[in-house]
Amino acid sequence: MNVALPEGDWIRGITIKQPHAACITAGAGAKTIENRPRAWSWRGWVLLHAGKAIDRPALRIPLIARTIRGRDLVTGAVIGVARITDCHQDPNESVPCTEWAQPGAWHLVLADIRELPLPVPADGQLGPWRPSPDLVQQVFQQLPGFRP
Repeated sequence: MNVALPEGDWIRGITIKQPHAACITAGAGAKTIENRPRAWSWRGWVLLHAGKAIDRPALRIPLIARTIRGRDLVTGAVIGVARITDCHQDPNESVPCTEWAQPGAWHLVLADIRELPLPVPADGQLGPWRPSPDLVQQVFQQLPGFRP
């Protein structure tokens, strides 16, 4: 069964190391920003791809440990979708925009986050990437009520 999706250039992929990807898909109160070294111009829907690498030191950060407790750290797969609504940096010496914000980083603001029932194996890459039509179909078959 194919899902009716928009035509054209409407979605990207974003690769995020674990456990950070799991924090984003963890539900209410979870991570709603992704820290990046550079600003991103892309606004709109993204596939949330859990990269193959695990940031092992991050597993000891209490905020992350609480958020991912009991969750599998799937790697090398799309685990959800979200919409990037903004990209900003906090002004120097200001209060961070959220407890997830890293000082000096650019913060991709995520909304409409949805976790997939089953991970979809895929390769990602650095920066925003264009997913294949087949990958997009595999992802959205799991989200039948999705309307971009």
